[in-house]
Amino acid sequence: MAGGTYTLVLSRASDGAVEVGALGPLDFPADWYAYTGSALGPGGFARVDRHRAVARGENDARHWHVDYLLGDPATSVERVVTTTADIECAVARRLVDAVGGAVPDFGCSDCGCASHLVGCAERATLVTAVERAHDGAAESGG
Repeated sequence: MAGGTYTLVLSRASDGAVEVGALGPLDFPADWYAYTGSALGPGGFARVDRHRAVARGENDARHWHVDYLLGDPATSVERVVTTTADIECAVARRLVDAVGGAVPDFGCSDCGCASHLVGCAERATLVTAVERAHDGAAESGG
């Protein structure tokens, strides 16, 4: 199956702390979030299906930081944007620059990024930023 880079647009229905593996408890206000990850490994974009299953409560395995957030009942996957290029870090950096709201060290333990999760109060602003980040990073080759 083909792979690439994906960004999950997430909604948090209520405020609350979530225990995020080695990062410990993190406070997540009710807000909109965008998490950027890689689907270049085995299974490709099947990883997105796995994330959706975690968010629905159908998979209890927690492998990545985002699994802890998705496993909290207040979090749901609202949209997914994908690109068939290897531009994960470029997209994540563009989102931090565009909307701020980075959750420090989230989802980036294997790279030098500040974060792969950003929060934003406005859904439309976040979705536009995600689409532009994917398009811009793909056009520039990362």
